Amino acid sequence: MNPFEKIFNYQVISRLENSGTFMVTSHERSWLKLMLRHPAAAAAFSAETLTKLHGILGEEQSLELELEEHFVEKARSLEKQVYHPLLRSLSRAIIGGSGLTLSYKIKNDRVHERQLGVPYKMEYSMVKREWYLLWYNLRHRSFMRTKLANISLAEPADLAPERIKQAIAFIRGQLDKRKEYAVIEVMPAYNRELSRILYAFSCFDKTVDYDEDNGVYKVNLGYLSDESEYVLSKIRFLGKRVRVAESDYLRKRMLESSGKALARYGVLLPDQDEQASS
Repeated sequence: MNPFEKIFNYQVISRLENSGTFMVTSHERSWLKLMLRHPAAAAAFSAETLTKLHGILGEEQSLELELEEHFVEKARSLEKQVYHPLLRSLSRAIIGGSGLTLSYKIKNDRVHERQLGVPYKMEYSMVKREWYLLWYNLRHRSFMRTKLANISLAEPADLAPERIKQAIAFIRGQLDKRKEYAVIEVMPAYNRELSRILYAFSCFDKTVDYDEDNGVYKVNLGYLSDESEYVLSKIRFLGKRVRVAESDYLRKRMLESSGKALARYGVLLPDQDEQASS
């Protein structure tokens, strides 16, 4: 296996993505061949797609042999499946712009039966490790965010295109009100790690600008207000590789956490020093 098979260069990768080209290494193909043996694969893909993938990967060496040679699996906690059986059908409804009839459970275990709605998109919570469906409830005229684990029924429903457009426009308006923005600068000394840094923010809406004069990459992030803590955790994880250039809230929180960390070792920031003396 050639370790230099894929070039991790942002400019090259972005241009390939814009042309619809996706690079896959032999290691990734071997990993996919192993994953297709998982029981969830039958529900994740249609029979036609599974047959096609098995045919393409037929001559690839499975990653299982390599894992068995170098790794020993010890006791582990109960596995929580990331995949959910409703993912494929809900994705098709969202892409197709169709309505849905949903039955779902709410917090007090009460079940709402056969609610007519318009699906907008699905999102995955990295903290709770749960899938959520964002949709518009036509009966209550409200924006909903429902765990897929709480949905017991999801059937296609015929709705007028105009009603679907109105529902999607309403949801977008609600999400825009909750949207926060930040600019994260990559320290020039760590430009070579740009791919790793972008991967840390892969679950957020983002664009990247490059300042040629100063050699600085700027990552423009868009995220919901309730995801701020997760954004902060990623910034702390990246450490001195990045700096929050724009976002008063994120800058304030990073200053607070830095002050608390320094205080553990007897170093006080000016504000903390004044508070301690008073």
